[in-house]
Amino acid sequence: MKSSTRVVLVALVAGSLGALASLATSGPGPFLRTEWGQRLLGHWFAATAPAVPDGVAVATVGDALPALELPALDGAPVRVPGAFAGKPLLINVWASWCGPCIEEMPELQRFAAAQGAQGTQVLGIALDDAAAVRAFLRKIPVQYPILLDTPGPADAGVQLGNPKGVLPYSVLVGADGRLLKQRIGPFAHGEITRWAATD
Repeated sequence: MKSSTRVVLVALVAGSLGALASLATSGPGPFLRTEWGQRLLGHWFAATAPAVPDGVAVATVGDALPALELPALDGAPVRVPGAFAGKPLLINVWASWCGPCIEEMPELQRFAAAQGAQGTQVLGIALDDAAAVRAFLRKIPVQYPILLDTPGPADAGVQLGNPKGVLPYSVLVGADGRLLKQRIGPFAHGEITRWAATD
């Protein structure tokens, strides 16, 4: 075996052992926060997800966002992405019973407030009962719009690329209505701004 081949093999083994040691000591969190980690996680979830009903499209990065019409908390129907066209949109799918969802809501609110009129819009879609969502928002208020959907095999989260139904789940949609990024799991403090950067 050539010495250059040995060096490459030793480097690969050392790198793999280092990655395993990092996962063993600090868990998968740092890896899963990377774009590569999110893609790998997304592929694994898609491969192990339950079957999606016939006729239900599951969006992937680069696809046009599927047309959804969901009720707001006041019952008025809202079309997504139509009502939010022309600016980037961060959609966060959550539920009032989801612990990690609850923890990230203040981060989403901070991000939304910092965007102003011309920045990335934030939209929450609660896979939950309207009364539970209203009670939750009295305790942890947010200023961005919240829509409702019923959890199930064809809910908004599934159509936005999350057939496994893991919450929270977020997507970034470009001003042109195309899906730019998908994220499984909550955002850590200060992480949303970097993740939502479109340039």
